[in-house]
Amino acid sequence: MVTIYTTPTCVFCHAAKEYFKSRKVEYEEKDASTDRTAAQWIWDHTGQLGVPVIDIDGNLIIGFDRPRIDMALRDKKLV
Repeated sequence: MVTIYTTPTCVFCHAAKEYFKSRKVEYEEKDASTDRTAAQWIWDHTGQLGVPVIDIDGNLIIGFDRPRIDMALRDKKLV
């Protein structure tokens, strides 16, 4: 399961979502700008409010870090 925490104005969030689409990776998006529960989750799990935060089966990746995303997807056999 892949969840990406985003905001509408985040360029890196858009890039991450496009990357997932290009790799045919299904994901759930949570908009931290309108979903207070999502914003609180980010704070509770990362100690910061920056986005994107990508949760790949419990492996948290802060930012659009393609090498870490690829490694996590391979480890979880999601690609």
